[in-house]
Amino acid sequence: MQPLIAAMYKTILDIWLAPSVIKRENVNGDGGVGGGQKMYSEFLREVEEAFQESKERWRMVALSNGLRKQFGESLLDNPLNMLPSYNHLLPSGDERGTYLALDVGGSTFRIALIELSGRKSESDGCQILKKESFKITNSVKELKGVLFFDWMAARIGETLAGQNEGHDMSEEPLSMGMSWSFPIEQTSLRSGLLQGMGKGFLAAHGLLGQDLGDLIQDACSRRGLNVQLNAIVNDSSATLLSKAYLDQTTRFALILGTGVNAAVHLPVHIFSPPKFGVRPSSWHDSAKHVIVNTELSMFGGGILPSTRWDDMLRAVHPKPNFQPLEHFVSGGYLGEIVRLVLIEGIQTAGLFGGVVPPSLREKYSLETETLSRIESDRSPTLSLAHEIFTSRHPTLCPPTHADLLAIRLIASHVTYRASGVVAAGVHALWQLRNEAESIAPHESSHTLVAYNGSVLENYPGFRTSCQKQLDSLVQDSGGKEGVIELMYAEESSLLGAAVAVACIDG
Repeated sequence: MQPLIAAMYKTILDIWLAPSVIKRENVNGDGGVGGGQKMYSEFLREVEEAFQESKERWRMVALSNGLRKQFGESLLDNPLNMLPSYNHLLPSGDERGTYLALDVGGSTFRIALIELSGRKSESDGCQILKKESFKITNSVKELKGVLFFDWMAARIGETLAGQNEGHDMSEEPLSMGMSWSFPIEQTSLRSGLLQGMGKGFLAAHGLLGQDLGDLIQDACSRRGLNVQLNAIVNDSSATLLSKAYLDQTTRFALILGTGVNAAVHLPVHIFSPPKFGVRPSSWHDSAKHVIVNTELSMFGGGILPSTRWDDMLRAVHPKPNFQPLEHFVSGGYLGEIVRLVLIEGIQTAGLFGGVVPPSLREKYSLETETLSRIESDRSPTLSLAHEIFTSRHPTLCPPTHADLLAIRLIASHVTYRASGVVAAGVHALWQLRNEAESIAPHESSHTLVAYNGSVLENYPGFRTSCQKQLDSLVQDSGGKEGVIELMYAEESSLLGAAVAVACIDG
């Protein structure tokens, strides 16, 4: 990604310094005359220098070490992160059976009937027999209390219509696992106390503190469904379980889309006892390791490679210090950082003729997906990038070819830094686990990091950049290149929910 940044920078300067280019007069956001070619190029150099810290390897090593220290401190007494789940078993890969998997997200409820046939089977270990997806509309979000869970049960009934499973009351109930993307205070593998869901959902109205597993089970029973909820997992744990079922070297999971999170499989002895809360002695007797929900977004306070544009973002954020790392890496914020840089360039250095497109004055109006599509356009004319940007941000002073290159250059700085921060986070977790297991870096065996999420999956060059920086960090700490590998986990929420149940059934 770095050579590409240098090439784009040279191209922009060539365009601006070419005698044949007739430059329009630059008018800043206040109607005055803005900067010419010198201010334009100086601003882009200033942006490059501001993000230079994230390109220096020793700084990224220091960031990884700082994150590892924060992780270690949180293992002792932080109630908000490094949370040990109830999942202490990784799949052997021999688990078999048919399970119903539920994935409850912020906008979609997905249901799948999944057959697990074993890691060594001809069908690649699993087969989705039936899958349905239901949009969670605003009217569904506004369903209060048990009405929301009755809606879920109705959708489960629709999915199982025409299937033998889940209906015959004379047979064993169909075992269900669920990936739940909202806060709960988990009290066992299949239960947890319902908390406020946020995002416009009213399902917790009148039900705060009640058992989520019982609410879903009761709703299904009211519809006459012969199903039994046996496991509740979060999205990062589900991702780890899904890939671990197919590849036994999986020990980490990474989610990077609108938000960011990670899961890691750690030995229980490195936690302080209060971190486990009140659990039955049988759990402690059998648990030697545990899948940990890191809540990765909450780390990085005071040690991340910040710029003045990050300071501007935090200055108007309602919770500026709650999720420091998320502000630097997630799809929910990458576009906003680029917007803040771009606005300054327009108003002070003459980008876009000094005229701010009206829509760009709105906070969070420049979406990361827009930048992804602009960076995907490798044509000489950038015609697709021009069409995408102007359709979403119309303006009386449309962007020139140099302006579009400048957007790509700014975006590449922001996303390269993000990929480095993510790499530092994964590397820090890898070192934490190695220390806990008394594994020297040079003796560490090949380990997979299961990933999903729109940024890692779809943003051009992001996963590759993240892997390269991860390899560099591993080598700097004495390990071998490629010993940690980022690997896409397909249908991870659904498959992981099924695997969680299968691990219980054995």
